[in-house]
Amino acid sequence: MGYPEGLLAPDERLLLHRHPHWKMLFWPAVTFIVATALAGFAGGLAWRHVQDTARTVVLLAIAAVWAVLVLWRGAGPVIRWGSTHFIITDRRVLVREGVFTHTGIDIPMNRIASVQFRHRLFERLLGTGTLILDAASGDPLEYHDIPEVEHVHALLYHEVFDSTRDSRPDRQPGPDSQRGQRDYR
Repeated sequence: MGYPEGLLAPDERLLLHRHPHWKMLFWPAVTFIVATALAGFAGGLAWRHVQDTARTVVLLAIAAVWAVLVLWRGAGPVIRWGSTHFIITDRRVLVREGVFTHTGIDIPMNRIASVQFRHRLFERLLGTGTLILDAASGDPLEYHDIPEVEHVHALLYHEVFDSTRDSRPDRQPGPDSQRGQRDYR
C-alpha cells in the first residue's frame, strides 16, 4: 500500500485502500485469451500452409495484429484499474484516478452527511457495488465497482458516526473508551 502513504498527514491513519473491483478487468482478460487463441490458430495454419519467406511475413503480421488488438482492448482498462485508488483514513475519504491526467477528490469525514451503498444481484454475487456519499455539498457522489461495498460502507459509517459522537460536548468518555473500545451509549 505504498501509494497512499505519501498522501497522509503525519498523524493520519490509513484505514482502507482499494482499487476498483476485478470485474473491470474481465473483458480485457477475455480479449487476451480469445486473441491469443486466434493468433495461435492462425499461426499454426500459416506455419503449415505458407512457404519460407512468406511464412515469416505472415507470422509477423499475425503477431502485430495480436499486439494491436490486446493493447487496444486491454491496456486502457488495466492501466485505469491500477491507477484508480479509493482510500479511507481516520480523517477523510480520498479518490485518485489517472496516469497522465491525474484527478482526485478529498472529502473530510466531518463533511459527510450520509453514507449509502447499492448493489444489484449480479454485483452481490461478485462482491462489489456502488458507494454513495452525501458530502453536504450538493449532489451525492457515487463510486462504482467498490470491492466489498458493504464492509466499506460499515467502516465509513462507523468512522463518520464515531467522529460526530466524539465531538459532542455532552458526551463523557466511559472507562471502555479509554482502552480503545467503542462507547455507543
